Amino acid sequence: MLTCRELFEFLHDYLARDLSLAQRASFELHLTVCKHCREYLATYKKTIDLTCAACEPDDDVPEDVPEDLVQAILNARRSK
Repeated sequence: MLTCRELFEFLHDYLARDLSLAQRASFELHLTVCKHCREYLATYKKTIDLTCAACEPDDDVPEDVPEDLVQAILNARRSK
């Protein structure tokens, strides 16, 4: 079973559905026994939702915002 630290390392891949079936099963098993990780996952998802709501794709993005951050937000929005 994954440790809490390992779960954090796989969090993005889990939400992007980029884990193998075995990795996903291990991730979800950890969530069934770890209240703290379930709460962390919920707040992580909420942060993504709030970020997506605050930054509509048609909005002008300030030039000083890194392109990889913009793409990560847009990818998270698409994977919802």
